[in-house]
Amino acid sequence: MRESVIYQMIQNEAEEQGSNKKAREIALNLLAEGMTVDAIARLTGLPVEEVQQLQQQQAQE
Repeated sequence: MRESVIYQMIQNEAEEQGSNKKAREIALNLLAEGMTVDAIARLTGLPVEEVQQLQQQQAQE
């Protein structure tokens, strides 16, 4: 029983990380299209600070 609880916790964490990665990819695409940071944060569910970090990284590339 304990193994299944641990397995489910690991699986949930992996799914969460996958969702976050996808949201970041979408945010980068929206930034490239010129959308505002606030709108991207609202649409992706990412914090404004994280979208701003992505914007800074994108500007450095």
